[in-house]
Amino acid sequence: MTNLWEDLETGPNAPDEIYAVVECLKGERNKYEYNKDIPGVMLDRVLHSNVHYPSDYGFIPQSYYDDEDPFDVLVLVKDKTFPGCVIEARPVALMHMDDDGEQDDKVIAVPSEDPRYDHIDDLDDLTKQKKDEIAEFFRTYKNLEEGKEVAVEGWSDKATAKEAIEHAMDLYEENFA
Repeated sequence: MTNLWEDLETGPNAPDEIYAVVECLKGERNKYEYNKDIPGVMLDRVLHSNVHYPSDYGFIPQSYYDDEDPFDVLVLVKDKTFPGCVIEARPVALMHMDDDGEQDDKVIAVPSEDPRYDHIDDLDDLTKQKKDEIAEFFRTYKNLEEGKEVAVEGWSDKATAKEAIEHAMDLYEENFA
């Protein structure tokens, strides 16, 4: 059985084009996580707060970030896909986040093969409303979970997102190659 974190490359042209493995779906409260030991997507929990994912959310294969997890990615989609779906995507921004004292940044990406997102190339192409919606979700999605604290610490451009992806690829190599 294929392990989507270990067996799938980071992307066809990483960090410019990456693969995003979808775990959580746009519009839902279910928090799925990929379990590499099965391998498969499992229900981790249902979000305690009355919020839903602003878009499809998952991880970048063969990446490892400072929070000691695969690097997170939110792919802007018009229609949700399904857990385990692999999306070829272009990074456009990086949202900086602290989750219980750990750096837990999120790559924001758009599908490479959806012309509805051809005009989005960098952070400045995202509307203020879209950035606010994403930040508000991550600021509040753990509010009702006991002892959890999350802080959104700002935004960076595509170049910074690509540097962070390269960092996550290097950490993966150091820890798992």
